[in-house]
Amino acid sequence: MNYRRLGKAGLKVSELSLGAWVTYGEQVGEEIARECMAAAYEAGMNFFDNAEGYARGQAEIVMGNVIKQLGWKRESYVVSTKIFWGGEGPNDTGLSHKHVIEGVNNALRRLQLDYMDLVFCHRPDRNTPIEETVRAMDIVIKQGKAFYWGTSEWSAVEIMRADGVARQYGLTPPSMEQPQYNMLVRERFEKEYALLYKELGYGTTIFSPLASGLLTGKYNAGIPAGSRAALSGYEWIKEHVITPERLEKVKQLQPVAADLGCSLAQLALAWCLKNPNVSTVITGASKAAQVRENVKALDVVPKLMPEVMERIEGILENKPKGD
Repeated sequence: MNYRRLGKAGLKVSELSLGAWVTYGEQVGEEIARECMAAAYEAGMNFFDNAEGYARGQAEIVMGNVIKQLGWKRESYVVSTKIFWGGEGPNDTGLSHKHVIEGVNNALRRLQLDYMDLVFCHRPDRNTPIEETVRAMDIVIKQGKAFYWGTSEWSAVEIMRADGVARQYGLTPPSMEQPQYNMLVRERFEKEYALLYKELGYGTTIFSPLASGLLTGKYNAGIPAGSRAALSGYEWIKEHVITPERLEKVKQLQPVAADLGCSLAQLALAWCLKNPNVSTVITGASKAAQVRENVKALDVVPKLMPEVMERIEGILENKPKGD
């Protein structure tokens, strides 16, 4: 396992990491979560991603129980949560000062931790001034409840505004973004955020590198039972992710993976890691074997020579154009 700095921060995260989205508390229980996390840790992964909204907090409870059972040294791993969707009450969602503080406290309680390494603002909050959110996150950092804070799925303009507010008032600025990034979704990461990497030294913890499973090839012949697209509440995957055009591109990528002697999923993960602005690729797994297979993507990265990348671009035909 290799480790990359989280942007300009001194913190180092494993190139591949493990997230709890969809799986923990929904697809899998505590026993399988423990097997997956143990396999990830043994492979050198040190970053584990979560959110208060995952399975209505149950994902954090599962992860917290597993960490306690495995007895890992606290200094050896990095944990994140994301704040926005905390419950049904009028003040249980969003990024108000009240919810940021209470959301972080509740996440720490569920995870059974004294502090969080990273806290993300899960989405921009149109109903709360950015100044209020930045001040609340600064308090979280200065109270020692988290070491770094960042954003998830914010626009570059919103991020620059938050950074400007922090610097204007001497507050802790955000330092990382958690965006979706994969072979099929790349415009924002590669073009809109370019200034964030160059000017602010932003780090990134990318999610959905396999496009909700589409880039594994498992949807090429339909929707398998037990897959994410078959879960209740995830019908949007069938409607917006698994499109005929994307399926065709996935099928064309299959021979590329075969020529490199890897799976399509390993190719997709390696392709993400090829981008130097990626700090870590968050993977998901519902069994330990998946974790071990994903780790093999590290061996594929050196094989992505310029001619292979050109071949991939010829299939994708979605490289963002310059201004």
